[in-house]
Amino acid sequence: MIVVVGSPVGRIVDGRITLAGMAGETARAAAAAGAEVQLVGRVGDDPAADALLLQLAAAAIGHVAVLRDPARPTPVGGEADADGPDDPEPFDGGTEPTVLRPVPIELDAGDVDLGLRYLTEFAVLVIEPPASPDVLRVAIDGAGWANAALILVVDGGTPSDVGSAPDTIVLEAPVDDPDGAFATVVGRLAAALDAGADPATAFREVVTTSGWAAATSEG
Repeated sequence: MIVVVGSPVGRIVDGRITLAGMAGETARAAAAAGAEVQLVGRVGDDPAADALLLQLAAAAIGHVAVLRDPARPTPVGGEADADGPDDPEPFDGGTEPTVLRPVPIELDAGDVDLGLRYLTEFAVLVIEPPASPDVLRVAIDGAGWANAALILVVDGGTPSDVGSAPDTIVLEAPVDDPDGAFATVVGRLAAALDAGADPATAFREVVTTSGWAAATSEG
């Protein structure tokens, strides 16, 4: 089983909220590759959260460890249009996007600890940004006691002083991933590791089949 640590967000496409964000799209790609996936995250307690949980279920992504927080709205973004990238069309289902790229609700260490203790048996753990030092430590410790492969996705705000196992796969997220290409690579890599593939072989195969080999060799 794969556990993805990170909160999903919503994106409005054709007037409907769809599952988006690094964590949600990684989990969706892993599930589409045939893996059993659970998401550890946090959403609001609102209609947007209802829509996201339905999307998770439809994608065969387990969400028993997705917490609902009535104190914060579920982040929802819109799509750029001809009138300007920061003025997305409103969603007429009760939730209006305020930003084009919504920021996921950040987890705390207790959320992650509770989720991993509940899920217990997993072969791969994926940590998505944003993640505080405490969250990283709890997740890394959890991967250690579960003897799970660890994929750490980092961005510019990820603390650099948090240690991890020498065999941790560290991937740097792009500044923007509008079509979910990077998240799809992460999800497929997690699924390959979950199926027992060697990390180096799995990475090469996933990158090649995703069409990134040419770009990598030219860089």
